[in-house]
Amino acid sequence: MATAFANPVSPVPEALALPQNVEAEAAMLGAMMIDNRLADDLIDKLEPEHFFEPLHGRIFAAIRKLRGADMLASPVTLRPLFDADAGMRELGGPAYLAQLTGSGAGLIGARQFAKQIYDLAMLRTLVTVGRSLVDRALDTSEEVNPRAQIELAEEELFKVAADGGSESAVKSFAQATTLAVKMAQRALNSGGHLSGITTGFDSINGKIGGLHHSDLMILAGRPGMGKTALATNIAFNAAQRYMRDRADGLPHSESVGAKVAFFSLEMSADQLATRILAEQARISGEALRMGKISKTEFNQLAAAAAELENLPLFIDDTAGLSIAALHTRMRRLQRRHNNEIGLVVVDYLQLLTGSAKASGDGRVQEISEISRGLKTLAKDMNVPVIALSQLSRQVEQREDKRPQLSDLRESGSIEQDADMVMFVFREDYYVAAKEPKRPVEGDGAKIFEDHAGWASEMERVFGLAEFIVAKQRHGATGKVILKFEPMFTRFSDYIGY
Repeated sequence: MATAFANPVSPVPEALALPQNVEAEAAMLGAMMIDNRLADDLIDKLEPEHFFEPLHGRIFAAIRKLRGADMLASPVTLRPLFDADAGMRELGGPAYLAQLTGSGAGLIGARQFAKQIYDLAMLRTLVTVGRSLVDRALDTSEEVNPRAQIELAEEELFKVAADGGSESAVKSFAQATTLAVKMAQRALNSGGHLSGITTGFDSINGKIGGLHHSDLMILAGRPGMGKTALATNIAFNAAQRYMRDRADGLPHSESVGAKVAFFSLEMSADQLATRILAEQARISGEALRMGKISKTEFNQLAAAAAELENLPLFIDDTAGLSIAALHTRMRRLQRRHNNEIGLVVVDYLQLLTGSAKASGDGRVQEISEISRGLKTLAKDMNVPVIALSQLSRQVEQREDKRPQLSDLRESGSIEQDADMVMFVFREDYYVAAKEPKRPVEGDGAKIFEDHAGWASEMERVFGLAEFIVAKQRHGATGKVILKFEPMFTRFSDYIGY
């Protein structure tokens, strides 16, 4: 359904009259009442608020109501609905309805009139946005925050640009099947298991088929499990594959890699870059941060930096972003890169903020707004969105520490809005915390046996991580095993699984 635009409330000087065409409105309404087939075609393309003349908006709403009930919409059937309408009385009463159908001139150009009515409504909304922008910029009675005003103006302008009516949103079955066949062909060309953006992990690609456009994917886990490390690895792998595909001459549309936008609300951009460089140069991240690296390792680091200087991975490390500001920044980034951003990563969901209204309604409502906003972002931009999420502490109270959907923190709407929910779980993290007393000379046999048993268990699970798909809207659930190297914060496929 078409989206309504707001009409300005405050008066506009005659010299600055608002864009409008009342005659086109009247002609189109007359045509709709003469030929109800036209009405059926046009009622979903407009809203009553699109009409400059309020009475015309009410007549349009009445026609839509009658046609929705499969009733004839004519001056006769509409008349009882306007007997008490003050605006209608000013124009001569219900006879005005018959007057609209008098010429029948609108029958030929009704669709063109509808488009013009919509376009003029859009222009009036632009006037409203512009005047609001000026009013806010001139008002210094509250906190002066020009950057926030710029983001708000961009958000309002995007709404005007994005609300293009329902026509563009409706696809015929032929169009939908064409898209489905293209997706299947892409999977076939990639070797039969990858129809979306690559994660860089064969085991994960084999499980989920890659990262699919318009999907919201939640990657959750307790602290220390490696959520950020895995998300960073996936972002890097997708960006690196895109860079290689383009170097090999593949067009943007055929690459299984992607330009990546990484919104890091927890770590700074240089910290994130340090992680990636340390991983690629095979240098300990801790040693790199502390400067405890050799000249050879520094040369490895410099070589890795030179190789990755053109990596299409864009990091926004602004703290305290609102979900609206995230939308605005993402749209701005897409414009700068010719709409070629193909993957968005948000680290992490709980650090985003909702609107002031949602915040006042409580944290659960705020998280619900954020999760809905992330799903809307994925759908509007037609890109996969990976959002990291915290888990509640109730995981720690169970004997089996593997996460479950019910552990998603603060709101059930996260599970509801997500197309896929994935967990990362490292058993060695918990086994390491249970290390018994280390035996020394003179200790009893029981102490030696306990520590040997623990060491055996630690050897079994060390360096292994479970990637658990707990929900997948378009596929099966299950898990794969990954190898984790804590020194380099690096995941890789586990060959022995």
